[in-house]
Amino acid sequence: MSADEDPTTEELRLEQLQREAKERERAGGAAEEDEAEQHERRADKASYLREKLEERAEAERKAAHQDEEN
Repeated sequence: MSADEDPTTEELRLEQLQREAKERERAGGAAEEDEAEQHERRADKASYLREKLEERAEAERKAAHQDEEN
């Protein structure tokens, strides 16, 4: 992807999935409770964003399907 191309919804969703997994792994390996909580919050945020991207992808699929029918 070039610098002036926007990432697709699927690319963004996969990025959030990877970010979530990485943060959960870091939370599990954290030496201090505060650090673990930070990583868990980041993982939760990535999960939330991934869910929103899944909703967006579904809306895009529905819109494309409706366009095909018209």
